[in-house]
Amino acid sequence: MREVARLTGARLTSDDARLILQVAPLAQADESSLAFFADRRRARELAATAAGAVLVAEADVSAVPEGCVALIASRPQIAWGKIATVLHQPVAHDVRDGPVHPTAVIGAGVVLAPGVSVGQGASIGAGTVVHAGAVIGPGVQIGRNCVIGANASVGFALVGDGVHILAGARIGEAGFGVAGGEAGAVDIPQLGRAILQDNVTIGANSCVDRGAWDDTVIGENSKLDNLVHVAHNVRMGRNCRLAAYTGISGSVVIGDGAIFGGKAGVADQLTIGEGAAIGASASVFKSVPAGEVWTGFPARPMRRWLREQAVLARLSRGSKGTGHDEEG
Repeated sequence: MREVARLTGARLTSDDARLILQVAPLAQADESSLAFFADRRRARELAATAAGAVLVAEADVSAVPEGCVALIASRPQIAWGKIATVLHQPVAHDVRDGPVHPTAVIGAGVVLAPGVSVGQGASIGAGTVVHAGAVIGPGVQIGRNCVIGANASVGFALVGDGVHILAGARIGEAGFGVAGGEAGAVDIPQLGRAILQDNVTIGANSCVDRGAWDDTVIGENSKLDNLVHVAHNVRMGRNCRLAAYTGISGSVVIGDGAIFGGKAGVADQLTIGEGAAIGASASVFKSVPAGEVWTGFPARPMRRWLREQAVLARLSRGSKGTGHDEEG
């Protein structure tokens, strides 16, 4: 515990000498975990946490539950990130033993095109084809009969059977975990995986970020167009369809069969219900109920949006001839 304080500059409120082995969010932490509290909306999670220690601002010390050691830090999330970096360093891709590491497991009939790199401990299922220049990171598991496109990269990922990842796609890169510090923006380590279930398609140059702590999940048979971005901790259901330039922010939950038109955007921590449809260029700032069709900026039910557009059109026509809205 003293080492945690030393590395982060935090101040201990107890001489408890318990051992910290990992970092975790408040809800998943156990007695060997270090958590942090920086958002008052998570006050219930703090009250119920089983964490051995928690980093908090001085004003929040009294909210730390009994049996949990408080460490006072001016910026708890940044301090937590420093310890995460020490305790959870990613395995570096080791290329000293050649492009395909000797510990990688390559199934029957796998085709590895020139320039493919496969990291230590990775596995590729039977019948999978990996095109030129693709990089499969350490520990990645890829199922059977998949196609990995040219120059795609797959890291920190679990990929099911029959998955197609098109050229240039990026699976399992770090999500946008950033906190403001005294010296400016600071990256917060991302510790989860990206999981692509069976028969998923990821379009060219699309990105599916690894989770911050929990995994990012793309459900069975979901199809992402080219140039789609799915942020960390998103949980997408089965048979979803996302057209080009769609952006899904962190921790969004998407129900089975949801559809997104091109350039649609969804703000973080929302729920898009089963079978919902989001129109092209819509900007979603509220959760969408199952089966509803929303569009516009900000997005709202399509019938409401159409009525509003009709009213605006009538008002615009009525204003002509008044001299107020003429060009020139």
